Amino acid sequence: MQPMTPQTPSCQPAGHCLGPVRRRGFLQAGILGAGGFSLADCLRIKAAAGPLGNDDTAVIFIWLPGGPPHLDMYDMKPEAPLEYRGAFTPVATRVPGLDVCELLPRHAECADKYSVIRSISHQFADHGGGHKRFMTARDPLEPTGFVNDFPAAPSFVAKSREGFRQGVPNYVSFTDGGRDGVDVFSFGAAYLGAAYVPFAIPGDPSQANFQVPNITLDQTLADRLDDRLALLNRFDQLRREVDRRGTMEALDEFQKRAARLLTSDSTRTAFDLSVETEATKQRYGRHAWGYRALLSRRLVEAGCSFVTVVMENPYQSGVEWLKQGTYNWDSHAVNCHIFDDARVRFPLYDQAVTALIEDLYSRGLDRRVLLVVTGEFGRTPRIENVKGSQTGVVQPGRDHWPNSMSLIVSGGGLQMGQVIGSTTARGEVPKERPLSPNDLWATVFRHLGIDPDRSYPDHRGRPMPILPSGRPISELI
Repeated sequence: MQPMTPQTPSCQPAGHCLGPVRRRGFLQAGILGAGGFSLADCLRIKAAAGPLGNDDTAVIFIWLPGGPPHLDMYDMKPEAPLEYRGAFTPVATRVPGLDVCELLPRHAECADKYSVIRSISHQFADHGGGHKRFMTARDPLEPTGFVNDFPAAPSFVAKSREGFRQGVPNYVSFTDGGRDGVDVFSFGAAYLGAAYVPFAIPGDPSQANFQVPNITLDQTLADRLDDRLALLNRFDQLRREVDRRGTMEALDEFQKRAARLLTSDSTRTAFDLSVETEATKQRYGRHAWGYRALLSRRLVEAGCSFVTVVMENPYQSGVEWLKQGTYNWDSHAVNCHIFDDARVRFPLYDQAVTALIEDLYSRGLDRRVLLVVTGEFGRTPRIENVKGSQTGVVQPGRDHWPNSMSLIVSGGGLQMGQVIGSTTARGEVPKERPLSPNDLWATVFRHLGIDPDRSYPDHRGRPMPILPSGRPISELI
């Protein structure tokens, strides 16, 4: 099989890293990705519980699957030997002591509005194990595969916030087309149940044919109302049909609530990018990543509690495929020439992420909204040189490395413009302030006003806390 490309996304040849593999055949009509539930079914399941936490806060979670290279982005080691430090030069930011890669110039300009954490680590080097360890804050029972043994942390947010009625879906994810299944990135809700996975929105929002998939109605109404409620260009038609035929009266209360939610003015407005200025769109970048980031801001403004933005494949929205590039951040030498790929990938990432950071601050959302940008682990400090499967020539890359990683956080009313923790001279392991993904999630739950000690029963009826360990990162508070 060939490596992932925009044309032939699949896994690597046998013996090479599979990466976060593409899954085909996920349901496109519902928010679950499995089982055939509709939004109405989810609302029935959720009806028993009341709200927890503070409904005036939200999180945008940018997920970089495959593992971004910390030594080439936020933890550069210019004094390390060449086989460690890589091809790029660090540049100073407006925050003394904080340098970033030369390919991230916009990060340098707004460094006072985010903080870098350099000392998070865990022990799971497989993509599946790494995704599960990071997303669930627990050691997975099976260190491979992407099906969660425990709920992903955002599912606890969805559970805790289910009583809030904001007029928009409360937990949303943006992914590439065909990558919206809950088991692609370990977004599953495990014992919480299928009602607590994200409302998945696959595709490229920068394209004219982009549509938001929707809910499934009862089959008895499917022939009359269509089996989907379209958002955007079909909203008005749907409303007219519902009113004209009186079919809303045939729906039970939960289906009515689902239909009203997905056809509400708040939802319609949140997904309508036509109201944004051309300058704003240009600042984010007319690309899938930029438009997803912009939509995430619009959703949290409208009341959504948690938005996951997956920035995986840069080679879309008119960006020409690079033969020595790769689909996601899994920058093995067999997959890509890591530095050539970065020359395409990093500028798109730099533009979209910093546009979101600056937008949150300029619109006064920097206290209410917490932004987290991370992958499942870092990359090996030492560069490997292997023949590329696409190029047929020896090229540089980096392997999986959960022993150290870098991520950034912004907003949330937290202390920005700082570096938290450090790694050893070659970036191999944390040196100062070692942290785990649990500490990050404890910080997220603190921002949302969710008690991480609250327990929910697992499949055996045993009470399981939201977080088994971890403390909010004190430097941020």
